[in-house]
Amino acid sequence: MVDQPWTIQKVDKNILRMLALKNITRGKTMKKLLVRFLKYLTKNEEQEVVYQPEPQQEIKKEEKKQKKKPSNGLIDGAIRFDPRDIMETMKAPFLSLSKNRINPIIYEKNGEIVRVSAHRGQYIASIYDWDIIECIAGKIQEMFNSSKDIPPRTLIIPRRKLIKSLYKHEGKTTHKEIEAALSRLKSTLIETTILNKDGRYKGEFGFLDSWEYTERKDIKEFRITLSQWLYDAICKKKSLLKIEPAYFKITSGLKKALYRIARKHAGTKNDNWVLSSQYIYEKSGSEQDFKKFKYDLKKTVSDNDIPTYLMEWVEDDGKTYVRFTNREKYLEKIIKSAPSFSE
Repeated sequence: MVDQPWTIQKVDKNILRMLALKNITRGKTMKKLLVRFLKYLTKNEEQEVVYQPEPQQEIKKEEKKQKKKPSNGLIDGAIRFDPRDIMETMKAPFLSLSKNRINPIIYEKNGEIVRVSAHRGQYIASIYDWDIIECIAGKIQEMFNSSKDIPPRTLIIPRRKLIKSLYKHEGKTTHKEIEAALSRLKSTLIETTILNKDGRYKGEFGFLDSWEYTERKDIKEFRITLSQWLYDAICKKKSLLKIEPAYFKITSGLKKALYRIARKHAGTKNDNWVLSSQYIYEKSGSEQDFKKFKYDLKKTVSDNDIPTYLMEWVEDDGKTYVRFTNREKYLEKIIKSAPSFSE
């Protein structure tokens, strides 16, 4: 149905020039070298949107400061977290695509129920606020990898480290944004059957149980306690997926949602994956009507600029789909299928 071949809407001109040079593809050795070079270009292209790392001297100073702090409950180590997303929260719409949603999110499909609402005077936690949780999940994964101890539900995170992990600049505005995001993550009310399929309990909870910020002359840190439900979702075996740092620089809520949907379904092993626009609409939790959502989705797909994946809009038999293709695997396939010319 939707198996017809497709073409990339945006292909780097340098790649086309290289493919045009037939002599480059002569022989298996040169083909392999070209594949490696294209992978290098692809990775560099994705990393362009990420801030350059701090000078080595600054990193060393930060590491020295963190070594002096007690290890109990404190986050130390590398300058940034290695972010992870939580599969249980990627299978259904728990988050608002906009920063100012008041109307509740209601999703009921195949026995899964998700109802998300906001306290009076607050907005529902957004997909932008979720960046903080992805950093925390990354740190908990690191704890699992490096220790036999069970990670704590309460983490103490130096402010500077959290800001760097979110790929943001230090400043009063950033600090206020983080505090506002933490407030929404705590105050958002959730009722769901996910992680509770046998219906043994029923209740409302937030993503966080509590948070606080401490600032003194020698210390600036956040103390964040995850809700039991979110903590269980993170600690569940094989529940986390690595995400690209470039994801943090996406400014569109819909593009963030598309990346998370693609990461959950297409992953990194599959060449491509096709999802209907209706399915994406349901999983996104958008409060637009479907017609308007589909219009915005088509425009977003034409931008074709989320990390890791190429996107194509497909129309077939009156229905619409989005094909997600792993960019790296696609470029590799192009090179392997290029003809080899002998002397």
